[in-house]
Amino acid sequence: MTDSFVVTSPTDPRARPLVEDLIREYDQRYGTLFSQGGARDEVFRYPPEAFAAPHGTFLLLIRGGETIGGGAFMRLDADTAEFKRIWTRGDLRRQGLARRIVLELERQAATLGYTRVYLTTGFRQPEAQGLYLGLGYRPLFDPALPPELYATLPFEKHIGAQAGRLGTSPLKQPAASFEAAAQATAAAKAARSQPLAGAAS
Repeated sequence: MTDSFVVTSPTDPRARPLVEDLIREYDQRYGTLFSQGGARDEVFRYPPEAFAAPHGTFLLLIRGGETIGGGAFMRLDADTAEFKRIWTRGDLRRQGLARRIVLELERQAATLGYTRVYLTTGFRQPEAQGLYLGLGYRPLFDPALPPELYATLPFEKHIGAQAGRLGTSPLKQPAASFEAAAQATAAAKAARSQPLAGAAS
């Protein structure tokens, strides 16, 4: 059975398995730690057009007419795409699908002229951390410290014309406690209720 990538929108009915499973999984791992509305607030934080050309992409991985994975990116700045919503169906994990999705997102981001990727994952998602490290992403935090002191863990990687370039972005500073890290992350998420200026230009 052949897998295929489809560029579409978060409003596509075929995206529902991705959206609903992300909400379920994030709620199981984090509950209302970062928002009173839980994962639904996070998943619907940005409008669908944030993930549309010419500045973004929303893609699904389809197998036999069923959605088995997906991911997206939006514009962070003129050079940087921010990856979001990377997901694979629970019963098909540990088969390399997430790796394929990230590499396809990198390819599409480079096609749109981006030369850097930025992404974050949560401190309770060690499998995601392993994925990004394995794909050559640079952690913008100190991996030797407890991840809960960061709450969200940022990574960067250069792609396209800058592929292979070493990153120089400063490291995120750890909080004094898990509570402080969670509060800072919640505040940052609330402040980013819309894409950064220029995303729709």
